Amino acid sequence: MKFLKLLLLVTTIAYAGFGAKLKKDDLLSAEEAFKVSAVQNGDVIETKIILGDKIHVTASTLKYSIVEPDEIALDVKVPSPHEVDGDMVYDKEILVNIPLKDIYSKVSGDYTLAIDFAGCSDAGICYNPISDKFKFVGDPNAKSTWGKVMEAIDQANPMAIVDILINESSFFVILLFLIMGLLLALTPCIFPMIPILSSIIVSQQTEDEEPSAFKGFFISLVYVLSMAVTYTLVGVISGLLGADIQAAMQSPWVLTGFAVMFFALAISLFGYYEIQLPSKWQSKINAMSDNAQGNGIIGTVIMGFLSAFIIGPCVAPPLAGAVIFISQTGDAFLGGVALFAMSMGMGLPLLLVGAGAGKFMPRPGGWMTAVSQTFGVVMLALSIFMLGKVLSAEFTMLLWSLFFMGTAFYMGVFDSSSARAGMKKLFQLIAFTFLIYGVILFVGFLTNAKSILNPLEKLKAGTVVQTVGVPAVDNKKAIAGYSIAKLQAEVEASDKLVLVDFRKKSCAACDELELLTFPNPKVQAELKRFKFIKIDVTNNTDEEKALMKKYNAFGTPSIIFFDKENKYLANKTVSGFVNAEKFSKHLKTIN
Repeated sequence: MKFLKLLLLVTTIAYAGFGAKLKKDDLLSAEEAFKVSAVQNGDVIETKIILGDKIHVTASTLKYSIVEPDEIALDVKVPSPHEVDGDMVYDKEILVNIPLKDIYSKVSGDYTLAIDFAGCSDAGICYNPISDKFKFVGDPNAKSTWGKVMEAIDQANPMAIVDILINESSFFVILLFLIMGLLLALTPCIFPMIPILSSIIVSQQTEDEEPSAFKGFFISLVYVLSMAVTYTLVGVISGLLGADIQAAMQSPWVLTGFAVMFFALAISLFGYYEIQLPSKWQSKINAMSDNAQGNGIIGTVIMGFLSAFIIGPCVAPPLAGAVIFISQTGDAFLGGVALFAMSMGMGLPLLLVGAGAGKFMPRPGGWMTAVSQTFGVVMLALSIFMLGKVLSAEFTMLLWSLFFMGTAFYMGVFDSSSARAGMKKLFQLIAFTFLIYGVILFVGFLTNAKSILNPLEKLKAGTVVQTVGVPAVDNKKAIAGYSIAKLQAEVEASDKLVLVDFRKKSCAACDELELLTFPNPKVQAELKRFKFIKIDVTNNTDEEKALMKKYNAFGTPSIIFFDKENKYLANKTVSGFVNAEKFSKHLKTIN
């Protein structure tokens, strides 16, 4: 009996050892269990993981990323896993195609793709985590960093600017913003500031004072510095607090205050009074600058501050990019210095104008009174421009009508004296044109027209409201009271691409989009592919703040997009006004 028991024990041990050896021999190596490949084919990178028999990959461990030149996670579309014993896994093979455009938008030059995952045998034996890397040549048509920045600005895309800033050195960021400022100075954005600055220089030139390049330069420097400090403070505070300071500056009370300031400055230019510092302060400043540059400095500071908001829509993309950069990195110092550099770059031509105006301006005399009063008219126009963001479109049209007719009479439209001979008749012709346009605007006011660019819209045969305002593909008004959940529900309920337009009632650029961009036939044709959601965030509620923060919408207008799978397309965001041609091209890139 003892012999039989011993024989049974020996047999069992031998069998167990033999079975264990068989299992060990049957276990596949990692190279045999997981065959990974990645090849470029056309405009995608085709990746494949072929799994051995009875081998699976845990879905949560599967990651795709760029590891060189920078570490960047890729959001790729992976197949759906299936459940085995409570775990979500893949078996047999995993096929994933990565669009090259998704990679090229994040890296420049050659790059290395990494595929990471962890897998096990169905027998319960798990392999060490695997990371396979594949090197690829970069985009042969890749733009330089500067080219990408200019494209982002052209498309009014602040998020693209942020992506570039985060991956660059501090020196490059500051230099980048300085160059952006110089380029913005060459756009029409800067034009309204030239007569404003010129009027300030003229108003501070006395009849018995010799023209001074130094004084002109100093006045310009104060003006540009005021503008630069304004942008810097707005950008830094907005970025740190996540607040829409620009929106606060668009409130009816603030805009009315700006309009009053412009009106006061206009009256000053008409010669009724002068805006100056207190005499004691002015005396000290005059002494420090050899009695050359102190007069009216407070008015110069005010105008620099106001001008920053006048040209705000032009600088919306880089300004929004800097604000989002500050909010995401917390680097207020770098963001502030970058904004200051951009503002000074924008102001450089103004410094040259100021120095030139001071040096080459003819000796003061009676002619300067007419010039000063002309700039006073410009200030009145700016005052109406500000009020137009607060008042109704109809009443604003009335103000513009009175402005143009009043300007025509001021220019002597019906003056038939001999003093109006020669070239002055051409000046009178301009005045007559202003008068005619003023009358047309008054007719528009009487017919309840809303646009000074199309004052006779109600009288044109066959004109419908669709010619201006809301696009024909979606004539709904902007709706307030949206939350993150409400927007997500509407996006998920749509089987089309989704366009979301954030706007405010006092947003001039929003009105320009409604008037000039959305009604364009090319834009209309593209918009048919989208569900159009218009959100009014005028009330600036906590839910609306959270909604805009979630989608990095700095100020209004901000337009964001979702694809057909309800994925938010952060790199397609549009900030500020974009003309119809650029907007239609931008829409074509969204699929």
